[in-house]
Formats: sequence, structure tokens, C-alpha cells
Amino acid sequence: MKRYLSKSWVMLAALLLSAAAVAAGTEGPQPTPVHFPSKFGSMSFPAKFPAGTTITLTQWSHFVPRYDKWFDPYAQEWGKRNNVKVVVQHINLGDLVPTLAAAVAAGKGATLFEMVSPPASFIQGLQNMDEVNKAAEQAFGKQEQVCTSQTYLPIKNEWYGYCHGWVPDPGDYRVSLWKEAGYPTGPHTYADLYDGGVKIFKKTGIPVGVGMSPELDSEFYTRSLIWSYGGQVFDKCGDVALDSPQVVAAVAYQAKLFKDAETPEVFAWNPASNNQGFVSGQLSYIQNSISFYRTAQASAPANAVDTGFSPGLKGPTGQVHQTSHVWFIYVMPKYVTNPEEKLAAEKFLLDLTANYSWVTYESELYNFPAFPKTVPQLFEKGGWLDHDPWGSKPADKLEVLRNAAEWTAWPGWPGSANPAVSEVYNTHLLSTMMAQAARGEKTPEQAVKDTAAQIANIVAKWKKLGFVGCPVK
Repeated sequence: MKRYLSKSWVMLAALLLSAAAVAAGTEGPQPTPVHFPSKFGSMSFPAKFPAGTTITLTQWSHFVPRYDKWFDPYAQEWGKRNNVKVVVQHINLGDLVPTLAAAVAAGKGATLFEMVSPPASFIQGLQNMDEVNKAAEQAFGKQEQVCTSQTYLPIKNEWYGYCHGWVPDPGDYRVSLWKEAGYPTGPHTYADLYDGGVKIFKKTGIPVGVGMSPELDSEFYTRSLIWSYGGQVFDKCGDVALDSPQVVAAVAYQAKLFKDAETPEVFAWNPASNNQGFVSGQLSYIQNSISFYRTAQASAPANAVDTGFSPGLKGPTGQVHQTSHVWFIYVMPKYVTNPEEKLAAEKFLLDLTANYSWVTYESELYNFPAFPKTVPQLFEKGGWLDHDPWGSKPADKLEVLRNAAEWTAWPGWPGSANPAVSEVYNTHLLSTMMAQAARGEKTPEQAVKDTAAQIANIVAKWKKLGFVGCPVK
């Protein structure tokens, strides 16, 4: 530790680890000592940057508050070690897209923006990040496809962002309610979700909690349902594939589920609504990352113990394609032209990846690594998924996430994200489609047909600009 850290950082790290061990009541693998190498693959960096070098970061206020309390001192320590002034600004999740849009339009703003969904619609205003991605793969091994798909555009053979991590999105259910309904390990199929959810709702008045609102969680649930029903939004080359019998069946399913096991609040939810409803005991099932569960452990421990996790639900033919919840994607706008600022920002990204065991640990296992080899503590036998450092009961409750990459999909699946995919996501067309059918404003067939036409217009615009099409050979 002494070789890599200042005395103050050693003391901070020791304090954090000690507090964690006391809180969790267990000892297990610890994060790898913080280190800041000077070389990553083909990229080399100076021991110190020239005086006056500054980088600014604009990123969201993390769903797990502990992470920001760790990240901000880490960023300052990194700055001291590299002779770089680091300014970090945290903003609300919903402000990320408009803030980046305003900066790109104005031609000035932060050095790096950390986005949580595919930022491809901004590609015309973003720096090419081929070199730093190449160096990362050389240094850390192959990146998870769930991340590569959101920052690499095959038709241009170009990286437009740097994804350092991602978040699996399991099914989350109230164990006691589902056990009484005849599902002791929770629902495993969408048919289970309907049958068990209706039983619970009729008996207790507690609804299923999957949204149909223009917000993050509703968008992800909608895609997971469509894909697991055998449908697609886009094909592998990015053309529209929405108007199909499989997608119509998925929309019809959701309309039926709403009618028989949900309440109208789902049409006006924000990203925190299903979390809050589940933690307070007012929902029987949601699809969400584990951030709500960490909140429950502190504020509603009985509900936390009564929380079960399952992989994505199977559709009628047994397919499971549940989307990731969040991607951690840094982008650098084209207005960043100072070579020292640019190089320092790239080193910051690579150093953060090198120290990702701390990122995963301090996010309370919310952030999964884009490069799995950087956090062996998470996946190894007896590691954090087997013995949650943050006090799960039982200790291996999160073990279901071990193979999450196998059942996780992403916007643009089965291809990669592109500007059209990003625009469709940001305009919430799919959650609106579900809501129209569930409210009875349109038949499932008409809702799908109309939405497919809207998406086709978006695709045509970006295809004309050369950003949608089959991958480069």
C-alpha cells in the first residue's frame, strides 16, 4: 500500500475497510491497493502533468450514496498524484442528456461526461476514443459485450465513448408473498409473473410494479419483455424490426397484466418510484438493480430480508433477454482540444479501471466491471457474490448475478447501439407504446404499427447521415 498511496489515502482506505467489516460482520476479499500506473498497453503517460492541467467531470449523483463519498476523495487524490486539478460536478440523472446536449451545442463545458445510457445520438459532437479503448483491452483483457455494444459503432469502426462498468438488472420479488402464492423462488417466466401477480393482487391488494412511464425503468422493462417474447426493436444492422407478431403479443401481455395486477400509478412513475414502492412493501415484484435493496437494508431491514432475486424472466419460448439497468460511459466532447487536458482525462479513465475493485466495493456491488479481470474479488469462489460484504441475509443472496452477462441484453440488441437507438431510447417511444395499449387508447397491433413508423423515421434520418447500417467488414 505504501508504495502506491499517500499516508492520508492509506488511512482513509483502512478506515473504510474497517467500517465495512464491522457493518457486515464478516471478513472477505478486500479491494486491490490503489495504484496509478504510467503505462497501459500501447499508451504511456508522464509521471506528472504540466502545471495548470485541469480536467472537469460532470456525472450523475450515484444511486448508492456511498459511491460518491468515495469517488470524490479518490478523484482529488488522483489529481494530487498526477499534478492535475480535478473538478467533479454531480447532477441529477434526468439532467445528464440535456446538460451534454447544451455543452455540445455551446462548444464548451466539462472535459468528461459520464452517461448512463447509450450516448450515440451525440456522436457528431464527441471525440473519437479508439486509442484509450484499445489500451484498456490490452491492459485489462476483453470487455463485456454489454459495454462494447454501447460505445462502439461498427458501421464507422469507431469508439465514441469509454464504458468502465455496467449494472445487472435482476427480477426482485417479495419472498413471503410469492411463496404463499405457490412460487417459493419467485416468478421465472412472464406467465408466472401474471399468474402469481394476479393471485397476490386479488388477495392482498399489492400490485406488480413494472412501469409504463417515460423513464429509465419502464424503458428497460419494455425492452426485456419484447426481447424475451422473441421480438426485436432493431435487427443486427439497425433497421426497424418492431412490427412483428412477437412484439404484438408482448404488448398484449402487458395490457393484460396491467388490467389484472397493476394500478394506474405506473403511468406517472419516475426512476425512483418502483424502488420506493418495493422498499415500503407496496409492490410484489419489480425489475431493478440492487440499489433499492441497499436502501432497504438500512431503512426497512425486514423487507430487505424478504427480498429475493431472480434472473430475467423467460418468454413463451424460453428466451431470456433482460436488459442492463445502467452503463457507466464517459464521453469527451470535440471541444476538448488541449492535448494535456485530453491525455490527463484518458489517464483518469484507465486508472479508474485499474482500481475497479474499489469502484465495485464502494458502490456496494452496484457497479459491475466492464473488464471482469479487474475485479476478481467479485466473481471468485468465496468472493463478494458468495459473501456479500454489505450484510445480505443469506450472505449469498446476490449469487444470482454471477452469470448476469449471459442473460443480459442492451439497447440495439442483437446489434449495437447507434444514434437511432439512442434517440428512440431518449424519446421513450417504447414505454409510450405500452401505455397506449394498456390504457385502451390503441389496440396492441395499432400501437406497435404506429411506433414502428415513428422509429422508421428516426432510423431513416440517421441512415442518411451514414450512422446506421451493417457493420464494416
